[in-house]
Amino acid sequence: MATVVAHCHQIYGLRTGVANNVCFFDEQTVIFPSGNNCVRYNIDQKWQRFIPGLEKSRGMYALAISPNKRYLAVSERGDRAMITMYDLQHEQCRKRKVLTSGDIAVSEFVSMCFSPDCKYFVAQAGGPDWVLFYWMWERQKIMATVKTTTVMNPINQVSFNPVDNAQICVSGFGVLKIFRFAEGILKQTAFQKLDTQNILSHAWVSEERIIAGTEKGRLLVFEFGDLRWDINVAPSGPASASGRSTGRSRSVSEKDQREDNQAELPRVTVVTAYSKGFACAAGPGRVLLYERTEDKDSYRQTREIKIPHDPCRCDPGRAEQQQIMSLVISPTEETLVTSTDHNQLYSLTLSTAEMSKGEQAHFEHLSHPFHSESITGLSICMRKPIMATCSLDQSVRIWNFETNTLELYKEFQEEAFSIALHPSGLYVLVGFSSKLRLMNLLIDDIRTFKEFTVRGCRECAFSNGGHMFAAVNGNVIHIYSTTTFDNTLNLKGHNGKVRSIAWSGDDSRLVTCGMEGAVYEWNTLTGKREAESVLKSCAYTGVTLSPDSRNIFAVGTDFTLKEITDSQILREVNAEDVTYTSVVMSRSGKVLFAGTSTGTVRAIKYPLSLQKEWIEYQAHASAVTKMVITFDDKYLLTVAEDGCVITWKLIDKEGRGLKRDAEVCYAEEILITKSDLEEKNLIMLELRTRVEELKMENEYQLRLKDMNSNEMIKELSENYSQQIESLKTNNQILKTEKIWQETKHQEVLAEVLEKHNKAIQDLESSSSQKLLLEYENFEELQAKFQHMQVTYEQKLKVMEQEKSEALQGLTLHYEGKAMEKQLHLDQSQEEARVQQREFEEFRKQMEEDGDREIQDIRLRYERYLIQEREANLKMKGDTSIMKKKSTSLQKEVDEKNTQIERMKTEQNRLQAVIKNLEKDTLTLKKEIMERDDTIQDKERRMYDLKKKNQELEKFKFVLDYKIKELRKQIEPRENDIKEMHDQIQEMEKELETFHKLNVKQKLDNKELTIKLASSEIELQEERKRVWDGQALIKKFKVDLHNSVAFIQRPQKLKRAIKELHDKYIHQSDMVEIVGADGSVEMEYARHQEHLERSVASLKKKLNRANFGHSVENVKIMQENVTLITEINNLRRELKLTRSQLHNYETLLGLNKKQRQQPTEVTDTATPRSDLLDPVHRLDLHNESESIIQLQNQEILRLKQEIQDMISSRLPYRPPSTAKLPALKKL
Repeated sequence: MATVVAHCHQIYGLRTGVANNVCFFDEQTVIFPSGNNCVRYNIDQKWQRFIPGLEKSRGMYALAISPNKRYLAVSERGDRAMITMYDLQHEQCRKRKVLTSGDIAVSEFVSMCFSPDCKYFVAQAGGPDWVLFYWMWERQKIMATVKTTTVMNPINQVSFNPVDNAQICVSGFGVLKIFRFAEGILKQTAFQKLDTQNILSHAWVSEERIIAGTEKGRLLVFEFGDLRWDINVAPSGPASASGRSTGRSRSVSEKDQREDNQAELPRVTVVTAYSKGFACAAGPGRVLLYERTEDKDSYRQTREIKIPHDPCRCDPGRAEQQQIMSLVISPTEETLVTSTDHNQLYSLTLSTAEMSKGEQAHFEHLSHPFHSESITGLSICMRKPIMATCSLDQSVRIWNFETNTLELYKEFQEEAFSIALHPSGLYVLVGFSSKLRLMNLLIDDIRTFKEFTVRGCRECAFSNGGHMFAAVNGNVIHIYSTTTFDNTLNLKGHNGKVRSIAWSGDDSRLVTCGMEGAVYEWNTLTGKREAESVLKSCAYTGVTLSPDSRNIFAVGTDFTLKEITDSQILREVNAEDVTYTSVVMSRSGKVLFAGTSTGTVRAIKYPLSLQKEWIEYQAHASAVTKMVITFDDKYLLTVAEDGCVITWKLIDKEGRGLKRDAEVCYAEEILITKSDLEEKNLIMLELRTRVEELKMENEYQLRLKDMNSNEMIKELSENYSQQIESLKTNNQILKTEKIWQETKHQEVLAEVLEKHNKAIQDLESSSSQKLLLEYENFEELQAKFQHMQVTYEQKLKVMEQEKSEALQGLTLHYEGKAMEKQLHLDQSQEEARVQQREFEEFRKQMEEDGDREIQDIRLRYERYLIQEREANLKMKGDTSIMKKKSTSLQKEVDEKNTQIERMKTEQNRLQAVIKNLEKDTLTLKKEIMERDDTIQDKERRMYDLKKKNQELEKFKFVLDYKIKELRKQIEPRENDIKEMHDQIQEMEKELETFHKLNVKQKLDNKELTIKLASSEIELQEERKRVWDGQALIKKFKVDLHNSVAFIQRPQKLKRAIKELHDKYIHQSDMVEIVGADGSVEMEYARHQEHLERSVASLKKKLNRANFGHSVENVKIMQENVTLITEINNLRRELKLTRSQLHNYETLLGLNKKQRQQPTEVTDTATPRSDLLDPVHRLDLHNESESIIQLQNQEILRLKQEIQDMISSRLPYRPPSTAKLPALKKL
């Protein structure tokens, strides 16, 4: 086995094609698939933990996490489809259970879900059977299966009801079914048919409500199986703009517009529910948040979140075209994480998005932007801990494998096939499809400074010294000088494409391998081939050298690893069932690492042995393309076709790092251009000066605030002390009232209790007397019953004696009357029985009547007791009401305090206005102080009201001043509106000229169509003439064939030939044919040339006119936008002035009410206050209102004129991009 062990350290990338490929484990940790692993990534601390996939896994299809966040289910396919359960609370995330489909053949599971109590598990198998499995997963027992759909209607998602383990929802193309597990089977419940809807996703928002998203941008809300709402998530801007087009242009483009709208409908690929509502994907790069309304029956859109532009891309808007594939919300609903079809992860903090509701919300990358296509190149340098990667997604990225960060990233306009870092880490060589470029790694950019004419360079590498680099062009290797950029050598000898190159340690040799099965060793000084090894049955894909450069290790398509020494294959190690794609050796020479076509990485012990001595690690999901080991043997770096970059930490079996002869020290210098440095220095100087200015301003403002705050504190402390004293007195009064009420309540309660006790005693005594009377009656009745029983028994005895005597005396004499006596005896016995029965019934009735009376008495007294208890409870309620009243009084005190604080804030606001008129306030304060001495004891309330009145009069001056300023501001705005009106008239004239040009071009197009129609008629006549000639030729051939029959008879043959000549050939025809052929060809050529010239000239005119139209349209649109912004600013200012006028009107209304009070103090006012009487202020207020109304009427008139001009003169004017709001709304 290998002496070196590799531990997965960091993975950069996301695996797409996996359903539900992002899950939250806790608030700070997300789980997502990358390569052939599942990554647990901590968002705050940036660490990663890994769950490796199964060995010989052929693909990962779906993820599912349990509601309690303890178990993770991973759907993979090995020899057969299986689901692996992992325990996330275990430190190593140990494997818990493995679920299979039993006897049913299943190739994949496309969607999975845990039940709400985590005991059951459901999974949807793929086609062609589409079987739904229902497990009790801890026992690995399949509870039920059912076929959910047909081959033509694939299933996209399956889910559990959030509160019911037995209810399952399945959705797909034309499918939305609800199944219920009962009696060991899954039964489908009634649901609507959706044959035309392709449902891509769904989510349960409550126990009975499901929201489903379709491919055509619709949200379908189902409740109890019925469709309740149908919401359209398509943006309304383009539709409304296109709806305003008029005239012939609308009729012409309606069909194209419908087709474009059909093609651009947003796909609702995922729907996720949370406590406030749900989130859904609404097309490329767009997520909408919906919240429940107050009645909780419908939803309203509250937020739109988009993927932002990427400034590092050639087309920054292309980032917005990514399709959202997954949406998850953290357990506390603080973070939203999404994945896209371009292998990217984005996140958003929902609390910050809610705080900034007035702005557009944008996603941010969860960690770093990843590669979205196959990675084709990987390189490291000696002086810095960085690695460079390039990909078919046209990007080049620089990663730091020590800090696990992305340092630089840039996208180009063509695909990058190879990459090489200079040993200094300051330059990078990238092979593009058109050229080979040498670029500088600046502080914030990757900038080209030299290009080489090497097209489609698939391999390039700097020498270890950095003074040379090799670049592959097909089967030729070019060697360039890094200092002079001269092509020093061209190594030719390969017959196939060169797939890998490697420099020796002293840069004197270069080893290459090619697809034709050749491994060559070149001398880089002379350009000669020093050694070679050719094996035509193997196409080599990777080559590396031992640390001493004596041995060469090569891998290829023959499933072996070869060790080559002195042009001879020394050893071959069989790879068994996989193909090696790349190979690299550690600097210590103890271990070889090989990447396979299945994505695994093998650590192979060196020296090589023929036995299986390697450790295999689950790494990537597809073939490994490049592998590199850092110069300190600390990290192994691998990239693959799945777009993932993996860093492995190399340690020995004892867990220690590998030993090196000398420690590697990394440099920290970077490149920056002089212009950038000067610009940043200027910015720093400006910022420093700005900081100093801000410091001075802040100090001055702080001093002013301290002074103001000290004054305010003094005033507030005085007011607070007075208010505290008044509140203390009020509180003392309330306390005394409370004590008095408590004592009164206690006295009332004592009286009530005494009355209650007396009543209870009276009831007990009366009830006991009644019970005694009833008992005495019962005893008397019982004595009567006993006496009657004794008398009847005595009678019976006497009658029996008489009977016996009568029988003995009369047996001899009255034998004939024996039967009569017997009948008399029977009658007496029957009467005795009846009397006995009547006595028993009488006794039972007496007992029942006694019990009934006792029960009635008991119920009557129990009701009385209940009434007394209710009265007692009522008294207790009264006491609680009194307590509540005391608490309400306390609340009123608190409300008074808040009202006092509110009045303080109002006072502060009024003081800010008072500072603008300090002279008037000083004179008024003196007058107020003089009046306070005389009126303070008698009319305190009147004094306070009149003081507020005087303060409002000061506001009047501010109002007059602001109205004047508004007049001054409105006049230049009116001039601007007139200028804009003139500009609009000029634009209308230009549009009329454009309209005339369009009409002229349409007439030219009609003439051309007429000419083309005439040419088509001539072409049809020519075709008819050709068809007639062909028919004549056929007839001539038939006649000629008949005349050939006379070949043995010359006379008949001659006669037949003459007949043919007379029949088919005329002299006029010969002349016409000879003369007409040349003229027809010349006329046809001339006509064709004329038509081609006219068509070319018309095309040029049309292109010129289209270009002019587009330029003018852009110009008009820009002018419209500027006009709209200016009008919106004017409306905003008008709204602000209206709000201010409304405030002033309210203040003036308050002043009018105050003027109705007695006016004793106004007699002693100064002449300045006499000028501010209510009549004068009312006139100014009416004047300001009339001015504003006139301005509103003028704006409405201008708007109406603009609309009339647009409707009358500009029928073909393109619509504006923004619609102005109505003035009435302002």
